[in-house]
Amino acid sequence: MKAPSCFVTAVILCAVGTVSADDDTYVTCGSAIKLTHVESGGKFFLQSDERQLQSGSGQQLVTAAPNNNSPKSLWQIREGHDTPICPVGTPVKCGSTIRLMHLETGSNLHTHGIRSPLSNQHEVTGFGQGGEGDVGDDWEVVCEGGSYFSGSSQYWLRDRPIQFRGTATQRFLGSSSTVKFTEQNCGRGCPILNQLEVFARKTSDSYTQWKAEQGVYLSK
Repeated sequence: MKAPSCFVTAVILCAVGTVSADDDTYVTCGSAIKLTHVESGGKFFLQSDERQLQSGSGQQLVTAAPNNNSPKSLWQIREGHDTPICPVGTPVKCGSTIRLMHLETGSNLHTHGIRSPLSNQHEVTGFGQGGEGDVGDDWEVVCEGGSYFSGSSQYWLRDRPIQFRGTATQRFLGSSSTVKFTEQNCGRGCPILNQLEVFARKTSDSYTQWKAEQGVYLSK
């Protein structure tokens, strides 16, 4: 989606300009992005809201949902815990550690060793407040084939497959078109009916590929 001249939220201020047409290659720190899941055809977006899981940790729910117009699927890119500050508008390097903060709730994308409800892999949840949480919120940016090259540097590129590995668990952020919430596993009137479970898994494969296709991209 196209950015207005300024994107007003509690964390992205109008003093920061949006990226220009000549600068449309990289995913940058401070940007608010929507991540689509590759294996499910790019039709499902990583999202969260204030609802809680009804099992496991009971933390904030994270799913992959088919509504690309929802503000619930916007995530802001921030540096990881105890890592150098990533200035707003700086291209994100492959191999760097980031947090993905959910703009609507201020929680971070999080994983830990508790089992996920449908696939029995690791839970992925929203955790913390105002972007503050713990090391379970840290994700390593793993570029396709190990890295992309741009001159002598390696960066996360838009519209290209990307993976995220939890630094605390070494598991990859994933989902699957076959692991869906239905009336059979979630109940009649389930509020997340036909959404996909999001989990963290040991294997790096097609289920763990995502793309940053939409968003408000910021430049220096």
